[in-house]
Amino acid sequence: MDMTWVTGRIAVGGGIWTAENMAAVASAGVTHILDMQIEFDDTALAAPHGIVVMWNPVIDDFQPKPPEVFQRGVGFALDALDQEGSKLFIHCAAGVHRAPMMALAVLCSLNWKPADAQRLIENKRPAVDFADVYVESVKQFLTQNPPTGRRIIGAGHRKV
Repeated sequence: MDMTWVTGRIAVGGGIWTAENMAAVASAGVTHILDMQIEFDDTALAAPHGIVVMWNPVIDDFQPKPPEVFQRGVGFALDALDQEGSKLFIHCAAGVHRAPMMALAVLCSLNWKPADAQRLIENKRPAVDFADVYVESVKQFLTQNPPTGRRIIGAGHRKV
């Protein structure tokens, strides 16, 4: 299964596609999936495992993404991470553009500096290719939706 943990509770990766792969995702402890691919909705595959899916389909067209894409995805992610013991898998078809873009938005919404969050994701998952237009879309979203004040472990805060 193409899944890379960027924090202890947030993973980024490529498409799940099959029941066998979904079983592997469930075995990894994933409780929530933020599905960024337009190609396939994971909801039916996840249902037998009790995994909550938010299908947030986005075309990988290297065009600016509207704030609504991030509002839906970040809202789902933060609600998921507020649940004790939850683990979030953010994915698209290949785990190269759309999923990292959303992971960047999620981490920044948890008070990470954009450059630090981008570096973390790239270091953990070298296949990532942050398109400038997608990074700018995240930054535009953040100017309209500043971080929530939620913090992550590292300085005595919530574990993410």
